[in-house]
Amino acid sequence: MTHKLKMALFGMYAILLAACGTSKQTTAQAAMKESNMKYAPTEKALLWKIEKEGLTAPSYLFGTIHIIPSDDFFYPSGTLAAIEASKTMVFEIDMSVMTDMSQQMALMQKAIMKDGQKLSDLITEEEYKIVKAHFDKMGLPLAMFERMKPAFLSVFASEEMSPNVLQSGEMKSYEMEFMEIGQTQKMESGGLETVDYQLSVFDSIPYTDQAKMLVESIQNAGEGEDELAKMIDVYKKQDLQGMEAMFSDESLGDMDILLNNRNKNWIAPMKEYMSNNPTFFAVGAGHLVGEEGVIALLRKEGYTLTPVSIDE
Repeated sequence: MTHKLKMALFGMYAILLAACGTSKQTTAQAAMKESNMKYAPTEKALLWKIEKEGLTAPSYLFGTIHIIPSDDFFYPSGTLAAIEASKTMVFEIDMSVMTDMSQQMALMQKAIMKDGQKLSDLITEEEYKIVKAHFDKMGLPLAMFERMKPAFLSVFASEEMSPNVLQSGEMKSYEMEFMEIGQTQKMESGGLETVDYQLSVFDSIPYTDQAKMLVESIQNAGEGEDELAKMIDVYKKQDLQGMEAMFSDESLGDMDILLNNRNKNWIAPMKEYMSNNPTFFAVGAGHLVGEEGVIALLRKEGYTLTPVSIDE
C-alpha cells in the first residue's frame, strides 16, 4: 500500500484527502464513465450549496481536510454564513458519539485484531524492531498496542497524530472546529455512517497488508511529509481535480472500499437530512471529487450543486 492509501485511511479514521482510482475498463464502462463526466465538479471550491425543488431551504456541502497545520487553516468565503443558515450539522460519523467516553472505550475494543493475532505475527523481526524504535521515540510503548489492527497503529505512528499535537494548537481539525461552532449554535448533529461501519472497512483490508503499510509509512516518513505538504497546498487552492489526480495511481478496489462505496451509501441519509432541515454536511474533500463523488451522485438525483467558495 502506498503512502497515499495510508493517508486515505488516516483521513477516514482521524476525522484527508482521497479520490477515485483507475483500472482497465470495458467498452460499456467507458461509455458510462463518459456519460457521468457531466456530473463531476470542475470548479475549484470546497463549499457547495445544495438545492432542489421541494426543499424548504438550501443545504450545504463542505469538503474537509481532517488534520491541517494551524497556520494553513482557513474558512473559505461563505462557510460561517452557511453554517449559520443551517439547523443540522452532519459529519461522516456523529462527532458527539466520538466524545462519549463509553463509546471511546468500545472503539478501542473493536480496534483489536481477531483470533489473538499480534503485530509480531505479521512482520519480520527486523521490521518489528523498526516499528518499536519509532514508537519508543514517540513515547508510546509498542507492547501496549501489539494486538491493535495495524491500520490504527499507522494513525498513531503519524507525527501529525502525536498526543500533544492538537492540544498544543500546532494542528487543527475542521471537524472539531465545526463541532464547536455547532454546539455553540445549539445545532442538531448527525452522521452519515456508524463507527461500526467505519471499523468494518479496516477489516476488509488484510492484516498483512495493513502491517506492510505501517512499516512502509515509518520507513518513508520524510516522503510522507512531502506528500502531506502537497495535499495541503492543493487543498488550500480548493482544487478538487488536483486532489483526484494525486490519487490516480491507487487501485480501484482500494478506492471502492475507502470512498466510492461509502459515497453511494451516503446519498439516502443525505436526502433524508435535507428533507427535514437545512443541513451543513462536512466530509473529507476526497468524497466530493470525480464521477463517483458525492457532488456527482447528488446531481444525478436531481439536486443542483453550486460552488459557494471559489478559488479565483
